[in-house]
Amino acid sequence: MELRGRVALVTGAGRRVGRAIALGLAGRGACVAVHYNTSAEGAHAVVEEIRAGGGRAEAFPADLTDAGAAERLVDAVVGRLGALQLLVNSAGIMLRTPLGAVTPDLWDRIFAVNLRAPFFVAQAAAARMPDSGGAAIVNIADLAAFEAWSGYIPHGISKAGIVQMTRALAHALAPRIRVNAVAPGAVLLPDGWDAAEGERLVATTPLRRLGAPSDVVGAVTFLLEAEYVTGETLIVDGGRHVRT
Repeated sequence: MELRGRVALVTGAGRRVGRAIALGLAGRGACVAVHYNTSAEGAHAVVEEIRAGGGRAEAFPADLTDAGAAERLVDAVVGRLGALQLLVNSAGIMLRTPLGAVTPDLWDRIFAVNLRAPFFVAQAAAARMPDSGGAAIVNIADLAAFEAWSGYIPHGISKAGIVQMTRALAHALAPRIRVNAVAPGAVLLPDGWDAAEGERLVATTPLRRLGAPSDVVGAVTFLLEAEYVTGETLIVDGGRHVRT
């Protein structure tokens, strides 16, 4: 499936991996709706970079912790760009929450961004995607969905929910819309991590390096274009999930 000329909404596209995904899809000819919440400067820089390269992009603000914002965001994208065929649910947060430090407010914040928002954006997008085929959704999960990280328990649970949500949506939306997920491992260090922690990750990763945003972009692009793949979660972690 060609991405050229298709409209793609990328949430959380003002920074980190979401930014790379937006630029990568634009590089393949997609028209990109660049969603942001707090990263306005970054999102507008992404839009300008895409336009400078001859592509088409628009920035769309929305606080997706507001459950009603998902439908308004999708309506705005379709209203301004004329269509919506592709969605990448990239917006998320990763907060260190050791057992004993988890509060109900922290729990609700993590789940509102990491799980509730992607579901409602996908639900709203699916209602506006064409019936003629070629529509696809990719959710960004995390290696934490498959491993037990004691310092990030709510995060891991929320990302495990993304994996199950992907399977359920793939079943519910077939054959009209394909739904898959990418689960990155050590691609970008979490905010606040230092070089020593990065070196530890390199030493315990079978491919002996950290990943790069481009590794995730390649996986996302593959899943958007792979016409006979749905309901899958592609782990992009340098082999960490098979280490002993």
